[in-house]
Amino acid sequence: MKKTFTRMLLLLLAFATVMPAFSASLALPASNDPTPANVKDALTAFKNLPAKEKKARFKAAKKALRQFKADKMAGKEPIASTVVQVIFAILIPPLGVFLHEGVINSRFWIDLLLTLLFYVPGMIYALVVVLGTPSKG
Repeated sequence: MKKTFTRMLLLLLAFATVMPAFSASLALPASNDPTPANVKDALTAFKNLPAKEKKARFKAAKKALRQFKADKMAGKEPIASTVVQVIFAILIPPLGVFLHEGVINSRFWIDLLLTLLFYVPGMIYALVVVLGTPSKG
């Protein structure tokens, strides 16, 4: 009981530390939000463009989207800092691996299986993954 209470307390502390950073990174600044009038004007201007210009803009948007996806796959930054990853690798090993990898992959499933079978091997594997390998993203 005491061990469970301690873990829950540490988990709450970790969430209290991490959540303000996540919420700040997820919040969109109000100054970048377009007004409805600006959106309506932009749509009207786009509809009035010639067909060739519309096609060229769609092509440029698709190219930019492909470049964004390629950049994301090549050099994606981890979801959380290494300290947070290590804390979660100790408390909830599969979550630590997920935060490190950024996706649910074979390492996550191996760690989940090890954690479900025996907690300590799952924790050790999670620490090896988080501290031993760079994030694949």
